[in-house]
Amino acid sequence: MEKIEVGDIFTLYDENNEEQEIEVLGTLSIDGIEYAAVGFAEETQDDSTDDIDVFFLRVEEGEELSIIESDEEFEMVSLAFKEAGEE
Repeated sequence: MEKIEVGDIFTLYDENNEEQEIEVLGTLSIDGIEYAAVGFAEETQDDSTDDIDVFFLRVEEGEELSIIESDEEFEMVSLAFKEAGEE
């Protein structure tokens, strides 16, 4: 099973069914669940863009990325990535 790595690019479909390329910016394991911090590839690869929208996805089996549904889980993941970035 492949592991999701920083720099991997995935194609997602948004609510308008348009392709969006996202780049993995970081990964973190919390309580045995793998999470990925991702940003839109066009923002992460544009050196003139300082403001990158980062969002978090859960890594499911088979390396599928899924949206975090609960606010509590999102807050926990967001805080964990923030703390990991400060270390």
